[in-house]
Amino acid sequence: MVAADDAGRTSDIAGKLGVEPGMVVQELGWDSDVDEAVRDAVEERAGDDLLDEEADDVIDLVLLWWRDGDGDLVDALINAIGPLAENGVIWVLTPKTGRPGHVEPSDIAEAAPTAGLSQTSNITVSEGWVGSRLVSPKAAKSRR
Repeated sequence: MVAADDAGRTSDIAGKLGVEPGMVVQELGWDSDVDEAVRDAVEERAGDDLLDEEADDVIDLVLLWWRDGDGDLVDALINAIGPLAENGVIWVLTPKTGRPGHVEPSDIAEAAPTAGLSQTSNITVSEGWVGSRLVSPKAAKSRR
């Protein structure tokens, strides 16, 4: 059960991630260690289930759960870009420092431009996860 204090904090995470009602959200890299409260908050805000890697919809926002040892981040980002809408966003969610699977922020900073993306911000997503917001450079310019 979630305490009232926690409920307010986790439901707010969907807003921090930029999730809006009606958005199509795809989740990649799901495993048993992901934060279910984050997933639930995103689904609730978007108003629909998260799509998996088999989806063929145009995607507004991608949640990419990524851990050290998951493979090549550049390849994963390039695959995530494919169905992404023109102004779509990819959130790379990684375990916090000191937790199993932690990814160095420099790894994301290096992978993003190689995949054709720009990193725009970082946030704490939950007690165990942090997020890096990536967009295509043209989407970043159009938002200014």
